[in-house]
Amino acid sequence: MHIELRHLRTIRAIHAAGGLARAAEQLNITQSALSHQIRGLEDQAGVELFARRARPMRLTGAGMRLLALAERVLPDVDALSDEFAALRAGRTGRLVIAIECHACFDWLLPVLGLHRRVWPDVDVDIRPGLAFGAMAALERAEVDLVVTSDPEQVARIGFHALFDYHPMCLMAAGNPLAARAEVTPADLGAQHLITYPVDRARLDVFTAFLDPAGIEPRSVRQVELTAVIEMLVAADRGVAVLPDWVLRRLRDAPDFALRPLAGRPQRRLFAAIRAEDAALPYLAHFLRLARTEPVKLQRG
Repeated sequence: MHIELRHLRTIRAIHAAGGLARAAEQLNITQSALSHQIRGLEDQAGVELFARRARPMRLTGAGMRLLALAERVLPDVDALSDEFAALRAGRTGRLVIAIECHACFDWLLPVLGLHRRVWPDVDVDIRPGLAFGAMAALERAEVDLVVTSDPEQVARIGFHALFDYHPMCLMAAGNPLAARAEVTPADLGAQHLITYPVDRARLDVFTAFLDPAGIEPRSVRQVELTAVIEMLVAADRGVAVLPDWVLRRLRDAPDFALRPLAGRPQRRLFAAIRAEDAALPYLAHFLRLARTEPVKLQRG
């Protein structure tokens, strides 16, 4: 038996209207077309679906079984239709973000909080675990946006500049480097360096500072959490080089000293998205927020 959605809507409309004329008007078809549709459905089923002599017209037992199916299926179909309409209009959707920047939570969460106020129906998720396969995941549509400081040439992927930042050196107030106006690569060569547990090719302190000078730190200790890095630095167990937006809270903290890196290296963060998604309103709004709000954090 071949049942179409229009058959289910017909059964539901006739039952609600109590007759063919009013049901045909509700369905915006002629009464003769509606009668023909019912006869075709009854021919398929091999049973009568309506007691035609009854006034108002009513369903037979077999018709009631079909009505029960209509009442189970049609609400889900109508809800899905509304959801697709909202997707087409850009009012709802999915925003799964992968971050290659370990410290990005400091500005990303406030940005998402502002974004949520305008787009409450957009489902947001963050996937830090995809850091090293983020671009491939973006191409496969497993994620929708990648925050990175290393733009690449990837087909169908666009890199949108967000904001610039400066890596800064964080040290204990009693560390000898606190007496310097700036920190050189050679200065870090005598220090224990505390970093996030990511590949050195994704750490600014190596790519933009130590590697060009051919300098290695005395040792490297990897720590997952920013708060633990700060605790170790305060105890003078090492120094750390972090983005300026991470260190804004510690500018006036008595246990710490912040110093710029020699040469004032500057880095830029990008948002990578699929080219076909660039016109999505909620994604465009996220990009606007991600360009402006982190700068406010940098300025305190």
